Amino acid sequence: MKLLKIICGIGLLAILASNIWSISRWHESRGVYDDVCYLRQAHLFQRFGWRGIDTDITRDDDRYFANKLKEIGYPEWDNPARSPCHTPMPALNKIVIQYPPGTGFMLAAFPAGFQVIPLFMLASLVAFGFAVLALLRASTFPQVVLAAIFGDVAVYLMINPTKASYSMAPTMMVCALAGYLTARFFVTEAVRQRIFLSALIGLLIGLSVSFRLPNVVLASGYGVFFLGAFLIARNRETFLDGLGFSVAFLIGLAPTLAAHAINAGSPFATTYGGIDIAPPELNATVLLSYVADLQFVLLVIAAAWSTLILRFGYRGRAGPAALLVAVNLALNIFFFMTHPVFTPYYTVPVSMLSLWTLLFATLKPYGETAAGKPRPATTG
Repeated sequence: MKLLKIICGIGLLAILASNIWSISRWHESRGVYDDVCYLRQAHLFQRFGWRGIDTDITRDDDRYFANKLKEIGYPEWDNPARSPCHTPMPALNKIVIQYPPGTGFMLAAFPAGFQVIPLFMLASLVAFGFAVLALLRASTFPQVVLAAIFGDVAVYLMINPTKASYSMAPTMMVCALAGYLTARFFVTEAVRQRIFLSALIGLLIGLSVSFRLPNVVLASGYGVFFLGAFLIARNRETFLDGLGFSVAFLIGLAPTLAAHAINAGSPFATTYGGIDIAPPELNATVLLSYVADLQFVLLVIAAAWSTLILRFGYRGRAGPAALLVAVNLALNIFFFMTHPVFTPYYTVPVSMLSLWTLLFATLKPYGETAAGKPRPATTG
């Protein structure tokens, strides 16, 4: 078994090396409007510090954004009123970036001109790290094979479709960590540890909203699950689990709410416009686009995996974890399938959050004994 794990680990390392080599050859100016807008947010943070959260186009007095648009051949690069991925805010007399501030903040951690490459390398390393952790947790031949195949795919996904948007790199890192913590939550008996884990998961998902606003839907299944668990059990433990998640989730939303207050005039107003704020509707073209895309495969695998666990059962706490995943998948699929816009990455976050959770719930989770039962609580 040890030799098999070493061989699988070498395979993971080879895919990571391929990712690093491919990413190292990327260019930040690839002609995508979203890219230069995220880079503009990063530039504002580097130039103004925390005050860079204000994205009014008048702050482009150093012509950074205009020059970036000129580089990619945008025809109206010198007309601020026609800036791509910006939304007019008539009440504030502003034109602001539509995206939340998290992705720009992450990019700002790296030097100008060399921001995208290290961010995506970091995302690949995080996926590799959790894949290795899963490989180490595997205790049988089928589990080793499962962890190896999943890890290979997860690391590869850091290139495609993650590269489609700069916001996906930090989102994928959060999904891997939150998935691991969710699986661990269900094998933890100590009350304090459960509250801590539920709060940490809530904080991570809340912060992920500052990378991509639709990430707020990732919390929907957790909210329904914790509410349902409390209504069924009606005890202090389930109440505190849900409370910890909810309070921490709201804290994680703080950067997004602050950005909305500054750029849109209210924490609960949106900086998006046009088709992005259109009411939900079923669109045959959108549905067919998802079916023909890699996302559909990931969603089917996650749905089938959770169904198998729920149907046939599994040792430890995999069942409740699978139930949470199933609820979250259903709510997220409903949201995106009724959204009038399709992209090759919209449902990837919920797919990866679900798959990482199911992987660590299927393997012998942290804190579980060899007999497949959680260790007795010692605190809380």
